[in-house]
Amino acid sequence: MRMELHILGTSSARPTRKRQVSGSLIQCDEGIIVVDAGEGFQTRYADQRKRLKTHDNVNTLRASRIHAVCFTHGHLDHTWGLLPWMHSMALDKRETPLLIFGPTSSEVFDALIAGESIPDSAPSAELARQIKGWQELGGTSESLGYPIRWILGDVAANRWLEIDSNGVSTPINAMPQPERWKKYRIQPLATHHTVPSCAWMLESKGDVGKFNRLKAAELRLSNEQKAQLSAGNDIIMEDGTSLKSQDFRGQERPATRMVISGDTSEMSKGITSLSGIDVLVHEATFLKDAQKWADEFLHSTSTGAARTALACHARHLVLTHFSARIKDATVTLSEAKQILESSSSSASAAVDGDRIQISESGSISHLVWTGDGWLS
Repeated sequence: MRMELHILGTSSARPTRKRQVSGSLIQCDEGIIVVDAGEGFQTRYADQRKRLKTHDNVNTLRASRIHAVCFTHGHLDHTWGLLPWMHSMALDKRETPLLIFGPTSSEVFDALIAGESIPDSAPSAELARQIKGWQELGGTSESLGYPIRWILGDVAANRWLEIDSNGVSTPINAMPQPERWKKYRIQPLATHHTVPSCAWMLESKGDVGKFNRLKAAELRLSNEQKAQLSAGNDIIMEDGTSLKSQDFRGQERPATRMVISGDTSEMSKGITSLSGIDVLVHEATFLKDAQKWADEFLHSTSTGAARTALACHARHLVLTHFSARIKDATVTLSEAKQILESSSSSASAAVDGDRIQISESGSISHLVWTGDGWLS
């Protein structure tokens, strides 16, 4: 499996009888990232691990494989489950370093770098406030016993700072990546909400294709000739025959992109500026007849999510973050599909516990949690 997403909450603002608040994990062969961790996250994470143990012995979602937590914004239904879970990992003797990322505003960024207090004008949900509070409550490397880095970004300006255990903010040159990750990269995408926000993308590097050593051996090529072809250079043989480097490569594998939007109005430029997303997981808080509410609170409708998917040429759209007023997500899905019907994009609606897989071949599967296993 190239990537697998585990959706642990599909409700907006508050939990319902069937849906919990936001929280997801994206798994790749180099590790796992968490995108948002609303209240009760560690319970939902433990439940998903138990489901996997019962119905899929191959996948375990071990906590030691989680290398980063990426917040889309500071609203508590997306953040408030983090600290209890961090303390539980300390009790389990975690040693793996943990990166924690989140967006902030230019105003707050400048104040923190200058050693000033968080401006009074900053919203109560400002992530810098929460980080400082979490640190005071023991959310530090020293208290928990494993390395933690708290990183805030002025995403649109690509500026980053780190808040140490003493609350001191220091600018850093670039957003760090998990240690030893080589093939995958975490990237923020600016979005538009009532507080500083961003989407998060996990992207794998493309692959030019495996070099055909058997073919090179059959032609009795020298090591130098093999090196030239492997580097992408065509060569001319002594008899004048031209050998094309592309003829010595297996099938090219393009980069793979999975994006989770967080809370945002439709057509956020950070997402729509991309051309080609494999899976876009986008909030659909409202149905299309509540467009005025979406506009007022800077959320998306089902049709708005579909328009965003079209703009970024998403292969598959997953709808999530449903208002408690939406009792049946199939209505949301039907509205989105009407927008997508003349395109090649497909769509599905998420249920808590669902898994979205991108295979090595690039095929996309939505596995729906039924209460007793997953159905594709």
